Amino acid sequence: MDLKDIISISGKSGLFSTVGKSKNNVIVESIIDKKRFPIFNTNRISALSDISIYTYEEEVLLSDIYRKIFESTDGKPTINHTESTEKLRAKLEEFVPNYDKEQVYNSDIKKLFQWYNLLHKTKKLKLKKSEKEDDKKTDKQIVKVDKSEKKPKKQISKKSNTSIRKQVPKKIQTPQKKSG
Repeated sequence: MDLKDIISISGKSGLFSTVGKSKNNVIVESIIDKKRFPIFNTNRISALSDISIYTYEEEVLLSDIYRKIFESTDGKPTINHTESTEKLRAKLEEFVPNYDKEQVYNSDIKKLFQWYNLLHKTKKLKLKKSEKEDDKKTDKQIVKVDKSEKKPKKQISKKSNTSIRKQVPKKIQTPQKKSG
């Protein structure tokens, strides 16, 4: 999932996408009603690409969770965020079975499903190509470049630190005489 330009603003409902930047503010646009307004450095902003869910082993990025939800629902909306907390926790356990139940609050789980359905409604959920395929392609291209272009190695002379130390003159301090 590509959640690069999508942000959440504390105190404002919904999700926003960044449109432009200014000297003192950032222009954002609501992804629901497309209204634009500036936000300042006093607003608390969270980028969805930086948000992760605590597990007992490591943190799982929100984009990875959304990818699992998207694949399991075949691109359809998931459970409504107004369901009971037990149902929401059970649904989250399907996607992240080892999430930390003490650090992940009910409000976090509600936001997770609310944001997913909001992104689905506005058609912002799009699967990217898997990173493994991209890595394989770039590895093959690098190997081809390395084989076709052979550059001579540069000779690097190595000087010992002792020869450098010998060249630096030592300062000798002489005691000053007191006048009097």
